[in-house]
Amino acid sequence: MNKSAKGFRRAASMTAMTAVVMAVALTGCTKVDTIAPSSARKDAASVSVKSQGKLGTVDCRKAKCVALTFDAGPSENSPRLLDILKEEKVPATFFLLGKNHMAEHPELVKRMAAEGHEVASHTWSHKILTDITPEEAREELRKPNEAIEKLIGHKPTLMRPPQGRTNPDVNKISREEGLSEVLWSVTAKDYTTDDSDLIKKRVIDQTGRDGIILLHDIYKGTVPAVPGIIAELKKRGYVFVTVPQLLAPGKAEPGKVYRP
Repeated sequence: MNKSAKGFRRAASMTAMTAVVMAVALTGCTKVDTIAPSSARKDAASVSVKSQGKLGTVDCRKAKCVALTFDAGPSENSPRLLDILKEEKVPATFFLLGKNHMAEHPELVKRMAAEGHEVASHTWSHKILTDITPEEAREELRKPNEAIEKLIGHKPTLMRPPQGRTNPDVNKISREEGLSEVLWSVTAKDYTTDDSDLIKKRVIDQTGRDGIILLHDIYKGTVPAVPGIIAELKKRGYVFVTVPQLLAPGKAEPGKVYRP
């Protein structure tokens, strides 16, 4: 089977896996508390400077910030996406899968880190963490941590649970593995359409200050929509940052769940 066919099969598989429950994805965390970026920034005032995150060149306490995030890569579409982000000088946060993704595209993981993007975990094989045993969930989180560390020299500090489904047990395991959980406020549902114009419209219509935008570069229509999304949001005064930059000077704490 050629690479194109393999990529299509994986995308189709991910679509089926994701679409079943994605419509209620954000309800998967109703039993746990979530922390808004603005709250993380505000709470930073009560902790030592040493414990605060790095502000970098953007202070989201003043700027109208938004975080562009991509799940389930890397894929054969990632090089074009990285080219676009580099050209537009836009940092992103990549929540990567291990099996059949990082394992097959290690050079793209290295490139993401080298070009200033935040490399994070989306588990090893996209198992729903609330539906498996604690031991299995720990393995789903530990394996990508180790793979990422081997590729870029340090473990991720952020993870996104598949379908946004989490609970106190997942929180506990995440804390023990040194991971904070990051959900989202904007979804284009790009697993349901290849229409790039529609994907762009959905993102633009939902985005507000401190928004965390969920996209998937594994789908055909997504990457072509990105230039238009960036252009329109810049026009509206938004500044693109990574998730850690969105929280700064607050800092994501392992075991906590972040969502606008």
